[in-house]
Order: sequence, then C-alpha cells, then structure tokens
Amino acid sequence: MHDNDTKRLSRLTAILTQLQTKRLLTATNLAEKFNVSVRTIYRDMKALEQAGVPIITEEGKGYTLMEGYKIPPVMFSEAQANALILAEQLVLKNKETSFIKDYTEAIDKIKAVLRQSDKDKANLLADRTRFEQNLNRQRSSNNISQLQFALTNFFLTRIDYINEQNKTSCRTIEPFAIISTTENWLLIAWCRLRTEFRFFRLDRITNLEILSEKFEQHKMTLQEYFDKYH
Repeated sequence: MHDNDTKRLSRLTAILTQLQTKRLLTATNLAEKFNVSVRTIYRDMKALEQAGVPIITEEGKGYTLMEGYKIPPVMFSEAQANALILAEQLVLKNKETSFIKDYTEAIDKIKAVLRQSDKDKANLLADRTRFEQNLNRQRSSNNISQLQFALTNFFLTRIDYINEQNKTSCRTIEPFAIISTTENWLLIAWCRLRTEFRFFRLDRITNLEILSEKFEQHKMTLQEYFDKYH
C-alpha cells in the first residue's frame, strides 16, 4: 500500500467519524482540515456514498448523516477490520504527528463499535504485526488476509514452502505474527515439522490452506517472543 493510499484511507475514516460526531460538515472546512482540495473532498464523499454510507447533501450548507445512522458492529467484516489494523501500522510510520493522531483516534472509535470478539481479534493482530516502511518493495504476497484470519482464530495452516535452496516442503504451522522487514513480508509461526518457531517469507509460500483444526494460543506478546528467542 503506497503512502497516498494510506493517507486516503485515513482521511475517509476520519471523515466518517466527523460525520457521526458533528451535525453538519462543509466541503471547504474538510478540505482545510485535511489539507486537500475541495474537489478531493467531493470524491471522498462519493466514495463513502458508494460504500453504503447514507450521506445527505444540504444544498448551500454541507453534508450530514441520515438521522439515527451509526456505524453498526456488522459494518466491517473480520477481513476488513484486519485490513484497517494493518493500515494503522503503516500510518504509524508516517512522520506527520497530527496525521497519526487523527488516524489513531478514528481507529479507536471504529474499534469501539466492533463486536467484542472482533475487538479482541483486532487487538491481538495489532500486537502481532510489525511494519518497516519500504516504498520500493518489489516482492508481494496474496496471503496476508488469509494468514491474519488464521492467526486471530488460531487455525492450523498448511503451506507449501520453497526454501533458499529452491526445495519445496509441506509444513503444518501455527501462525503467530506477521512482520515486515525492509525487503519482505515475514510470517512467524510454530512449525510442527521442525517443532520450533520459524520465519517464513510470504513470497515463498506457493500454496496455503487453512485447516479446520485449531491450535492453542501462544500466551506471549510479539515483544516477549523477540526477548525470548532473539
């Protein structure tokens, strides 16, 4: 996700929060608050409307939410909530203090309306995610969303993995954390084949299957893991 994408996601989230807490918002005020053009705010409002948010435009006055509308607990799927948590980690790498503050406050309000079970999963994922910014990153992965789900729901996962010697092996793993170095996305997981924690580069996972069997949660934080094993 590029810096512009995270900024837009942050702005959309903050606008939605503003709409819920204020009676009326004008495009001019929003443009000044987020340091963007009025035209950009128009596009943001259209994006929110297309996402199903009932925004009412009062001619000559501004924007307001339909009376009684609140973000319901079911508005975000688990995968969408997880995506927001990952985006939060990206935003925290931004150097602009006010931008971080606005986004963090917006995320806190979103977490507040999640169902308790989803809230617990979101907090767990936030603890188990580390990100180092690298805008020139070339390697990519299509497995992050699935691994987030397996991690927060404690599902065993089977992967086909290519090691540095270009040999493929099948592993059954217990996903523990997702981190990013300056070059790769990495999964930390308990490998049942090796009976120890291992790092797996996500771009080396050629096949992934989430199994129905669950594993017992590893009762430690990511920092405690690093303190113990590194």
